[in-house]
Amino acid sequence: MTQRILVVDDEPANVDLVKSFLADDADEIRGVTDSKAAEQAFTDFEPDLLLLDLHMPEPDGLEILRRLRSARAPLGFLPVIGLTADDRTVARNSALLLGADDFLAKPLDRTEVRLRVRNLLQTRHLFKEVTRTSGSFPRIERPASP
Repeated sequence: MTQRILVVDDEPANVDLVKSFLADDADEIRGVTDSKAAEQAFTDFEPDLLLLDLHMPEPDGLEILRRLRSARAPLGFLPVIGLTADDRTVARNSALLLGADDFLAKPLDRTEVRLRVRNLLQTRHLFKEVTRTSGSFPRIERPASP
Protein backbone atom coordinates (compact mmCIF):
# COMPACT_ATOMS: atom_id res chain seq x y z
CA MET A 1 0.00 0.00 0.00
CA THR A 2 1.19 3.49 -0.78
CA GLN A 3 1.90 6.17 1.75
CA ARG A 4 1.51 9.40 -0.18
CA ILE A 5 1.35 12.68 1.70
CA LEU A 6 0.20 16.05 0.39
CA VAL A 7 1.30 19.14 2.33
CA VAL A 8 -0.52 22.42 1.65
CA ASP A 9 0.93 25.52 3.31
CA ASP A 10 1.48 28.98 1.85
CA GLU A 11 4.93 29.18 3.49
CA PRO A 12 7.52 27.23 1.44
CA ALA A 13 9.71 26.86 4.55
CA ASN A 14 6.86 25.06 6.35
CA VAL A 15 6.36 22.68 3.42
CA ASP A 16 10.09 21.94 3.34
CA LEU A 17 10.16 21.41 7.10
CA VAL A 18 7.28 18.91 7.05
CA LYS A 19 8.82 17.11 4.09
CA SER A 20 12.12 16.80 5.95
CA PHE A 21 10.34 15.48 9.06
CA LEU A 22 8.47 12.82 7.08
CA ALA A 23 11.03 11.78 4.47
CA ASP A 24 11.40 8.32 6.07
CA ASP A 25 7.68 7.82 6.71
CA ALA A 26 6.20 8.18 3.23
CA ASP A 27 6.68 6.78 -0.25
CA GLU A 28 6.12 10.21 -1.76
CA ILE A 29 5.49 13.69 -0.38
CA ARG A 30 4.21 16.54 -2.50
CA GLY A 31 4.07 20.14 -1.35
CA VAL A 32 1.78 22.91 -2.56
CA THR A 33 2.27 26.55 -1.55
CA ASP A 34 -0.55 28.09 -3.60
CA SER A 35 -3.86 27.38 -1.85
CA LYS A 36 -5.67 27.86 -5.17
CA ALA A 37 -3.85 24.78 -6.49
CA ALA A 38 -4.67 22.55 -3.50
CA GLU A 39 -7.81 20.95 -4.89
CA GLN A 40 -6.21 20.05 -8.21
CA ALA A 41 -3.11 18.71 -6.46
CA PHE A 42 -5.35 16.57 -4.23
CA THR A 43 -7.16 15.13 -7.27
CA ASP A 44 -3.99 14.58 -9.32
CA PHE A 45 -1.77 13.22 -6.54
CA GLU A 46 -4.34 11.02 -4.75
CA PRO A 47 -2.74 11.27 -1.31
CA ASP A 48 -3.27 8.93 1.62
CA LEU A 49 -2.94 11.85 4.03
CA LEU A 50 -3.34 15.61 3.73
CA LEU A 51 -1.56 18.10 5.97
CA LEU A 52 -3.34 21.41 5.53
CA ASP A 53 -2.52 24.87 6.87
CA LEU A 54 -5.74 26.42 8.11
CA HIS A 55 -4.68 30.05 7.67
CA MET A 56 -3.68 30.91 4.11
CA PRO A 57 -4.72 33.49 1.54
CA GLU A 58 -8.04 32.68 -0.11
CA PRO A 59 -9.05 29.98 -0.19
CA ASP A 60 -7.98 29.28 3.38
CA GLY A 61 -7.68 25.79 4.84
CA LEU A 62 -11.27 25.76 6.10
CA GLU A 63 -12.58 26.57 2.63
CA ILE A 64 -10.36 23.88 1.12
CA LEU A 65 -11.77 21.37 3.62
CA ARG A 66 -15.28 22.42 2.57
CA ARG A 67 -14.45 22.02 -1.12
CA LEU A 68 -12.71 18.65 -0.67
CA ARG A 69 -15.62 17.18 1.25
CA SER A 70 -17.24 15.64 -1.84
CA ALA A 71 -13.89 14.49 -3.27
CA ARG A 72 -13.00 12.72 -0.01
CA ALA A 73 -16.38 11.01 0.45
CA PRO A 74 -15.95 8.24 -2.16
CA LEU A 75 -12.41 7.54 -0.86
CA GLY A 76 -13.65 6.48 2.56
CA PHE A 77 -11.24 7.34 5.33
CA LEU A 78 -8.68 9.79 3.98
CA PRO A 79 -7.27 11.69 6.96
CA VAL A 80 -6.56 15.41 7.16
CA ILE A 81 -4.31 17.02 9.74
CA GLY A 82 -4.81 20.74 10.21
CA LEU A 83 -1.67 22.81 10.70
CA THR A 84 -2.22 25.94 12.70
CA ALA A 85 -0.65 28.46 15.04
CA ASP A 86 -4.17 29.48 16.05
CA ASP A 87 -4.88 28.16 19.53
CA ARG A 88 -8.50 29.28 19.59
CA THR A 89 -11.06 26.54 20.12
CA VAL A 90 -13.34 27.97 17.44
CA ALA A 91 -10.74 27.45 14.69
CA ARG A 92 -10.15 23.83 15.67
CA ASN A 93 -13.85 23.09 16.10
CA SER A 94 -14.62 24.58 12.69
CA ALA A 95 -11.97 22.39 11.09
CA LEU A 96 -13.27 19.29 12.89
CA LEU A 97 -16.80 20.03 11.70
CA LEU A 98 -15.47 20.28 8.15
CA GLY A 99 -13.70 16.92 8.35
CA ALA A 100 -10.23 17.44 9.82
CA ASP A 101 -9.11 14.41 11.80
CA ASP A 102 -6.29 15.89 13.87
CA PHE A 103 -4.22 19.02 14.46
CA LEU A 104 -0.61 20.00 14.77
CA ALA A 105 0.28 23.28 16.42
CA LYS A 106 2.93 25.53 14.94
CA PRO A 107 5.77 25.69 15.60
CA LEU A 108 5.88 22.03 14.66
CA ASP A 109 7.57 19.40 16.79
CA ARG A 110 9.33 16.73 14.70
CA THR A 111 8.44 13.82 16.98
CA GLU A 112 4.79 14.82 17.29
CA VAL A 113 4.46 15.30 13.52
CA ARG A 114 5.95 11.87 12.81
CA LEU A 115 3.84 10.07 15.43
CA ARG A 116 0.53 11.63 14.41
CA VAL A 117 1.23 11.06 10.72
CA ARG A 118 2.26 7.44 11.33
CA ASN A 119 -0.91 6.78 13.34
CA LEU A 120 -3.20 8.20 10.68
CA LEU A 121 -1.34 6.47 7.83
CA GLN A 122 -1.68 3.19 9.74
CA THR A 123 -5.41 3.76 10.10
CA ARG A 124 -5.65 4.64 6.39
CA HIS A 125 -3.73 1.47 5.53
CA LEU A 126 -6.06 -0.67 7.68
CA PHE A 127 -9.10 1.01 6.12
CA LYS A 128 -7.79 0.25 2.63
CA GLU A 129 -7.04 -3.36 3.63
CA VAL A 130 -10.56 -3.89 4.97
CA THR A 131 -11.92 -2.36 1.79
CA ARG A 132 -9.76 -4.62 -0.38
CA THR A 133 -10.67 -7.84 1.44
CA SER A 134 -14.39 -7.08 1.85
CA GLY A 135 -14.94 -5.52 -1.57
CA SER A 136 -16.48 -2.39 -0.08
CA PHE A 137 -15.59 0.09 2.58
CA PRO A 138 -17.43 0.90 5.75
CA ARG A 139 -19.43 4.08 5.53
CA ILE A 140 -17.74 7.03 7.15
CA GLU A 141 -20.23 9.57 8.39
CA ARG A 142 -18.94 13.10 8.70
CA PRO A 143 -20.98 15.80 10.42
CA ALA A 144 -22.88 18.17 8.16
CA SER A 145 -21.21 21.48 7.36
CA PRO A 146 -22.08 24.32 9.72
